[in-house]
Amino acid sequence: METIKPESTLSNSNNKSRLARTLQKVINLRSARKIASSKGVGICVLTTSQHHDSTPNRKASSHAGDYSKVKQKAVLEALLAKVFAGVTSIKAAYAELQMAQHPYNGHAIQASDQAVVEELHALSELKFKFFKKELHLSPQVTLMLAEIQEQQSLMRTYEITIKKLQSHVEDKDSDIALLHKQLQDCTVCNKSLEKKLNASEPLSMFDDVQSMNLNPSHFVQVLHFSLRSARSFTKMMVREMELAKWDLLAAAEAIEPGAVFAKESHRCFAFESFVCKTMLEGFNSHDFGLTKDSPTKQLDPLQYFNAFKSLKSAHPKSFLAQNPDSCFAKFIRTKYLNLVHSKMECSFFGNLNQRKLVTSSGFPDTAFFTAFAEMCRRFWLLHCLGFSMQEQVSIFQVKNGCGFSQVYMENVCDGEINAANADARVGFTVVPGFKFGVTVIQTQVYLSPVITPPARR
Repeated sequence: METIKPESTLSNSNNKSRLARTLQKVINLRSARKIASSKGVGICVLTTSQHHDSTPNRKASSHAGDYSKVKQKAVLEALLAKVFAGVTSIKAAYAELQMAQHPYNGHAIQASDQAVVEELHALSELKFKFFKKELHLSPQVTLMLAEIQEQQSLMRTYEITIKKLQSHVEDKDSDIALLHKQLQDCTVCNKSLEKKLNASEPLSMFDDVQSMNLNPSHFVQVLHFSLRSARSFTKMMVREMELAKWDLLAAAEAIEPGAVFAKESHRCFAFESFVCKTMLEGFNSHDFGLTKDSPTKQLDPLQYFNAFKSLKSAHPKSFLAQNPDSCFAKFIRTKYLNLVHSKMECSFFGNLNQRKLVTSSGFPDTAFFTAFAEMCRRFWLLHCLGFSMQEQVSIFQVKNGCGFSQVYMENVCDGEINAANADARVGFTVVPGFKFGVTVIQTQVYLSPVITPPARR
């Protein structure tokens, strides 16, 4: 029937609508789950997106913190620079204070003292502000000002140092000038004393002495007069050796082989021995050994004494100029050639001009030869006086290695035997001794310590 057909249709439509509603609920449920899920994902995404969105803020905060630290560090550096600049200024002011005391300058002392007080006060205020955290410093400006202040203080310190050094230089110059003046005075005094010693005044006593009244004490006085000149010439010769870079130890050993010197300064005795022995060589001969091939006639004592008196007040150069062929002139030439070796003269003066002049009967006009001529004059006078006496005079020496005798010998080192080595032996003779019959003038010797070899075991 027609009526049945609509019912099935309605039923079908109801079923369809129910199915639709069910599907809709399922779809809604799934949608709800997806939404919930999507919300969960969204939340995660949102959280993630929120995190990414907050990064610029954190970077800004980090930059702000870094900037604050940098600024704080710059402020501290500026503070330290200011403190160091203040300390440098105090040092400069204190240096000025010390400088103003010598010589005393009241105004400068007050000014530098005030500068020290002001710098200390500035540092105290800086400390107070630092602890109260009330520092308001511009780092760049403060650093620049501190650098300027420190450089200025250093410049002041350098200027003070320069002034002190200049003052020291002036003091040293003043001391040098004073010492130079003292040296000049001493030199003038020494020359005056040397002139007096070298002059003929010590021999003026012989003006009123007759040859028959001569005695050994007169001879001793002239001997000391001669030895002073010999020591003076020896010092001059050693000084020339030093200037010529000689090995003095080797030279001393060449003069006295095997000699043992207690001190290095004792080497001068070897050179003095060489000079004295050379000058007194041939003394026992009436003509000083000048005419070995054809001996001259011996003069009587009065003639020797007259020769002594004629030469005792004469100047060597003047006498040689007036008597170039005299025995005394020949004596000077012979002794110069024997005493001053050609190698020695060449090393001293760089040539042999003096030797050539002496060989050709001339006499050099030099300080070295003048001192030598004066020494020769004195030894010539000693020889003339020795042969003027009634008793025959002769010289003697002692052998090296002999024991010391206080009767015949005199120790040149303070005149005493070394107490630490009482068994000291004669190293060499420095000045020969003289005999007048039974009268003896002691020979001057240098004592060398005896070196005992170690005992064999």
